[in-house]
Amino acid sequence: MIMNHKVYDSLDNPHARKNLYLKDVADGITTNKASHAYNVEMKKLLEEEKIYLSALNKLKASEKTTLLSKYDKKEASLRLELFEAEKIGTFYVGKEDKSYDFELESKKNKIKIDRLPSIIELYSDSIREKKDLQLKLSTLSKQDDELKVKEFESKKSKLTEEFKSNVDKLKNSHSEGLISKKALKTQIEQLKMELKDKLEVLKLDIPSEAIKSRISVLNYLSTVEVKSRYKIMQQDIADLYRKIPVEIESINKTPALLSILFPGLGQYHNKQYFKAALFFIGLLFIYFVAIPYTLGYGNYRGEGIRGLMTLAKNGKKLDKSIIFMIEGIISIILMLFTITISLLSYKDAKDVMVDKLRGVRPRTAFETIESLKEDGFPYIVSISSFILLIFVVILPIMTTILLSFAGMDPNNQSKFSWIGLENYKLLLTGTGIAGGPFWLILGWTLIWTLFATTLAITVGFGLALLANNERIKGKTLYRTIYLLPWAVPAFITIMFFSIMSSRTGQITKMLEFILGGDWAIKNSTTLTRIALISLQTWLGSSYVFLLSTGVLQGIPSDLYEAADIDGATAWQKLSRITIPLVLFQTAPLLIGQYTFNFNNFSIIYLFNGGGPFDPSKYGNLAGSTDLLISYIYKLTIEKQYQSIGAAITVFISIGLMFVAYLGFKNSKAFKEGK
Repeated sequence: MIMNHKVYDSLDNPHARKNLYLKDVADGITTNKASHAYNVEMKKLLEEEKIYLSALNKLKASEKTTLLSKYDKKEASLRLELFEAEKIGTFYVGKEDKSYDFELESKKNKIKIDRLPSIIELYSDSIREKKDLQLKLSTLSKQDDELKVKEFESKKSKLTEEFKSNVDKLKNSHSEGLISKKALKTQIEQLKMELKDKLEVLKLDIPSEAIKSRISVLNYLSTVEVKSRYKIMQQDIADLYRKIPVEIESINKTPALLSILFPGLGQYHNKQYFKAALFFIGLLFIYFVAIPYTLGYGNYRGEGIRGLMTLAKNGKKLDKSIIFMIEGIISIILMLFTITISLLSYKDAKDVMVDKLRGVRPRTAFETIESLKEDGFPYIVSISSFILLIFVVILPIMTTILLSFAGMDPNNQSKFSWIGLENYKLLLTGTGIAGGPFWLILGWTLIWTLFATTLAITVGFGLALLANNERIKGKTLYRTIYLLPWAVPAFITIMFFSIMSSRTGQITKMLEFILGGDWAIKNSTTLTRIALISLQTWLGSSYVFLLSTGVLQGIPSDLYEAADIDGATAWQKLSRITIPLVLFQTAPLLIGQYTFNFNNFSIIYLFNGGGPFDPSKYGNLAGSTDLLISYIYKLTIEKQYQSIGAAITVFISIGLMFVAYLGFKNSKAFKEGK
């Protein structure tokens, strides 16, 4: 490995090498490492350092006992830290040019020696004064205090009356039109603040209140202010770690590699103990939760990841393949967590080692904590949501996908096996009991989606144009009427029209009276489909009307005035101004309407249950107006063909995602938003 002549700190500033041996290596001078003068000198200094620190540790133990007997725990800790800094600082004086590590220790302890006395003094004085005041409060004369309270109440009453008088004057000025309502409100708030400030000052004349107020200030000084000053000191020390480089000859990658098996080991090797503790939590999760569960321990009835392969084959009577599948998927998810934790630990340890070789020191515990508070906060608060997302969304999706490759049907509910692409083959070839009507239902689903959505958009947009026309009177009434389909629950509307379209319903009777003949709407595939499309047009137009109205009202009138000056016709204004602007604003939502109607289960199921039924074409599993979504419901819930239902779900999900992606990708709103 080629040795660099310079070392670099975390700010990428170059520094000359203090390690003369490494400097000679960088210069290409061949020398014996053990006998090099610099290494010999440093070995002696490091031995002296070790002996000195060992003696200091014994001295610290004695000093700690002495300090704890005189001061409270916090002050004793601060004084012990100052004691240690003073003792260590004396060792490194004059040795800063020998090593960057010595320079860091010298400057770090100098900062502590400079800052800690004032922090200790602030804390000590605050605690001492607080104790004196608490004693004074306990011996305070109640009679004198009560007398001052009465004086305060008297002055408070006068100030309150004065406040009310001033408020009345302001209200009179407002009623006479001298000041605005906003000015009245502002000046009243100002008077309230002035009254509050005066009362706070007067309250300090009460001896007990004055003492309590001072104690409150002292509590702040001894906690928040001391903590703030100590944090500033730590930040200055952390800055030293960023500015003073480190010199090492090589790195040992073994701890980083072992971090894959034992997360946190590399961090411990790098002396990042706080970070190591965090990864140690991950280590506990891996070896006490993830791996045992994956091997089958702690499963409800499954066998972990092995159960995903066997699906309870040759299992006990109560074993269910679906449970084995779900617990196998959970095992995969837990193993993915395991791999993620291991790789993060490895990458972090390796990056720190590589940076250290370059000269950058590892982050201190203080820096890691501050980084988590600032940069890591969004990730920390998102962890719970991410875990919930995995088990509420990802787990069902993975179960559906895997179930589509299995053979769960009416004859194999408890135990089933893997059958590969057989379900998809039945769908693509249109064979089998469940696959036979697939293409007929898909064709009707596409027709339904295209016509029902397009008509709803057209009608809604047309009504919006009509309601926003300047020549129309009573716009509010029209807008209210047009919004009624959206205001009334769709469930009620669908059931109402279902009853009205029945054999004895009013719509059927009206059609027979006007047009004559037999109009059994629910017994005719064509009439039922027309009724469904018309009903969805009625239900969906209100939403589009509301969207379009909002956009139309936001179009500047200047555009239409300019078009009139240029001699544009009404159609040209509509096609060149209105429609492009409305589509630009609402295109993503309109695409969503097509997706929604493709999976509109409620209207199909509530209106006629997917009927009328034609066994010669659709078999016994579907009706002639069933959409794919209602067909899936009947397959899985009513007929128990869960696997082929899952295959259809995967099929239409991929199709919908692809179509929605193309729609969004090609919409002008998304293109200009990039």
